[in-house]
Amino acid sequence: QVQLVESGGGLVQAGDSLRLACAASGRTFSSLVMGWFRQAPGKQREFVAAISWKGGTTYYADSVKGRFTISRDNAKNTVYLQMNSLKPDDAAVYYCAAGRFGPMNTVVVGREQSYDYWGQGTQVTVSS
Repeated sequence: QVQLVESGGGLVQAGDSLRLACAASGRTFSSLVMGWFRQAPGKQREFVAAISWKGGTTYYADSVKGRFTISRDNAKNTVYLQMNSLKPDDAAVYYCAAGRFGPMNTVVVGREQSYDYWGQGTQVTVSS
């Protein structure tokens, strides 16, 4: 079993930056693909970013490409989401997810069903 705990959310102004962190329990962190999803009020949860086991491969939603960076520190069992140039449209609850799945591709990493474990979410609010 893997438990995920997100932190780092908050209220910022448009153009500001935030770094989210997701701490994972368990010894299998380095074998997990990690992802970030978000859900805004009244909208479906959507994929934001994903990173491979060793961090060598990353995927991003088009809406955040060039502004967000996902990274991981396997020694600390933690995955990060650095969010720069935040926009009001980025406001949402951000969820960390972990999964054990095979070859990564854009479709697989963007699908909620690919992930086995989810955190409770952290709120990000962006004022204009």
